[in-house]
Amino acid sequence: MQIRCVDCSLQYPETGLPYQCPQCGGLFDFDGPIEFDLNQIEPEQPGIWRYRHAFGLFNGAPVLHLGEGHTPFLWMDVKGRKIGVKVEGQNPSGSFKDRGVAVTTSQLLARGIESAVEDSSGNAGASFSAYAAKAGIHARVFVPAYATGPKTQQIAAYGAELVRIPGPRSAAADAVMQEARAGKAYASHAYLPFGLAGYATIAYEIFEAMRGAPGTIVAPAGHGGLLLGLVRGFRAIMSGGYIEKMPQFLGVQAANCAPVYTAFDKGLDAVAQLAIRKTIAGGVAVRYPKQLPALLREMPRGSRMAAVKEEEIMPAVEALAHKGLYVEPSSALVWHAMMEHLDALSGPVILVLSGTGLKYAN
Repeated sequence: MQIRCVDCSLQYPETGLPYQCPQCGGLFDFDGPIEFDLNQIEPEQPGIWRYRHAFGLFNGAPVLHLGEGHTPFLWMDVKGRKIGVKVEGQNPSGSFKDRGVAVTTSQLLARGIESAVEDSSGNAGASFSAYAAKAGIHARVFVPAYATGPKTQQIAAYGAELVRIPGPRSAAADAVMQEARAGKAYASHAYLPFGLAGYATIAYEIFEAMRGAPGTIVAPAGHGGLLLGLVRGFRAIMSGGYIEKMPQFLGVQAANCAPVYTAFDKGLDAVAQLAIRKTIAGGVAVRYPKQLPALLREMPRGSRMAAVKEEEIMPAVEALAHKGLYVEPSSALVWHAMMEHLDALSGPVILVLSGTGLKYAN
């Protein structure tokens, strides 16, 4: 399993940390499926690092652990159905992003990176700041000047340099691109493929807890990394001969910003004309998802996408809270989608709750 450009097949360089192909500007990704082998699990390693044989790590990439993985896996009864819940807000920085960022930051250390940039005022920025602190890497995180709340406070608390950029969210993305083009290491959760192998560990943990595969996985989608990691994780389990068929997947977006839903419903061409409005589900508010082409190729037959209206999001937050699960709005999308489509979903149904409600401020 090698990392190559998806457009021109250039192999990932043996030095440095390019975020895109220096030859054609394409995205880098793994050129083959993840390999999952129960016999290679290392039970003495902490959390997700039990599965490091499946990470495709560079030589010398260390175990970098803050407590990510082994998140609670709970069961509840909903309308007479048994519904499983994977509580990713229990990761160290409060979201599923820690699984991917732990792997990515380990790769940075293997390449001798001492300083890196990222753009995010949300969970990705908080997670990268935490793991950069653990790794001794100087982190500069670019955020829109208007960004406030617990997530930006969390970024600064870890010691990252918080760089506020005036203007819309896209201005922060443009600013970090200037840094990357000038030679700064860009630890992007959207461009780099390393984190996908970390997200796949959610699938491994569900499989081990169930001793099999669920019928349906319901997960939120922004850039699409979480959903793609889950798909690849279960495909690796099936390729290893441990399950006979893939689960179906229900990916969920906010209707106010739903490019992935639109692409599945109307095709890629429709995304460019999509009207985008503000949503309280900021964790999935991504205008141009980097993983969208891969998702369109790899989602198993029978999978689907859903879009949740703005007025339906906070009632879903409340419904989960009344079951003892306090999540941010981006996570609560899966509850509403599950309830709306429950009769059509193959069981057991598993919800992935991506982030804690403790970081949400309205």
